[in-house]
Amino acid sequence: MPESRIRRSNVLLVTATLAALTATLPAQASAAHGLPAIEPKAETAALYDDEAGGNADADDPAIWRNAADPGRSLVVATAKEGGLRVYDLDAKEVQAIPAPAGPTADDAPGRFNNVDLVHGLKLSTGRADLAVTSDRGNDRLRFYRIDRDRPGGPLSDVTDPAAPPVFSADQEEINDQRTAYGLATWTDRATGRSYALVSRRETTRVALLELLPGRSGTVTYRTVRTLDLPHTFRLPDGTSWTPCLEPGELPQVEGMVVDPANGVLYAGQEDVGIWRMPADLTGTPALLDKVREYGVPGTYDEETEECAPGADPGFGGTRIAADVEGLTLLPESGDDGYLIASSQGDNTFAAYDRETDDDNEYEGGFRVTAASARLDGSEECDGAAALNAPLGRRYPNGLLVVQDGDETPQPGERAATGFKFVDLADVLEALDD
Repeated sequence: MPESRIRRSNVLLVTATLAALTATLPAQASAAHGLPAIEPKAETAALYDDEAGGNADADDPAIWRNAADPGRSLVVATAKEGGLRVYDLDAKEVQAIPAPAGPTADDAPGRFNNVDLVHGLKLSTGRADLAVTSDRGNDRLRFYRIDRDRPGGPLSDVTDPAAPPVFSADQEEINDQRTAYGLATWTDRATGRSYALVSRRETTRVALLELLPGRSGTVTYRTVRTLDLPHTFRLPDGTSWTPCLEPGELPQVEGMVVDPANGVLYAGQEDVGIWRMPADLTGTPALLDKVREYGVPGTYDEETEECAPGADPGFGGTRIAADVEGLTLLPESGDDGYLIASSQGDNTFAAYDRETDDDNEYEGGFRVTAASARLDGSEECDGAAALNAPLGRRYPNGLLVVQDGDETPQPGERAATGFKFVDLADVLEALDD
């Protein structure tokens, strides 16, 4: 199913489910409208997922801090088949990197889904900061060295040409596109080794990959272990529930982030909720919050390619609406701070206490809304990234970047996406109230 159609299908399911919730729990259904509203300070130029726009579809951002000159820091963001975009702190594009083609014209093209950063990775040519992205089209990880003043643009490809597929056995399997999808990086403070956590599209699998130096300053990886999250759940009334999806699909994970202080991985299973587990994929995962639609039965209609929800049994959560998407960490001093999650189904963001000894208690939420007729808010948000550090005069208190899945309507009704830049001080003020 085309991604735009999947998004419309998900929205229809969420809308119908929330309508059912409104009939029984009006306070819960309207809670999103009572959350604090935050206005962005800047936005990137719109990206268009059509031939004229280079099939570019904004998805996930990461923020790289230039320690030598914080005001010249960068935002690296994925644009799916459109590759990578690199922006300065004015939200102006400074580099565009195309996704690599498939091996032949008949194979799936490159498609960059999620991105994260690794700092000071030891390569054969010395240590380097890297942007790491999941190329779901080719089932690979791609690596880009960050050199702020490099002629031609700050990012250069340092992917080992021999880097293997993450999940697939051969090109035929890659073309089926059950490939590398969500992504988070992690450097184990005890060993100094760096890893990527990668989820597999349309399945519940998450893989731990160790990042390794290749020849001539390149980077490759090896699989350490994998973990399959549940896809069927026992409800309090004794029945079993599986989220309604297209036949053959399982509830996938996309948004992920690792807390570097304690090696805890947070993973968003889109139609289920947010999991907490050790980043080395040992131990037992714990579901720290559920989406509102958790437990709601659904029937898939082959003709419409949509799920019709049944009656809500009341076993879901109250803070996030499917899909749960971008996850990012907002650390403060010590173990304080927040885990922030994009609640795509109601266009809000939920914040949880970073400390795990209180089961990541819910701390509040917020919305990113229009600042003017020319600067809109964030809707259907796929990805988010926060950095709690000074970034020059523009963002002296840090920055939150969120994807906007429904950019301000453009002439000709072209579907558009982009990224919004939000002053982190406004986020902290909203959460501390």
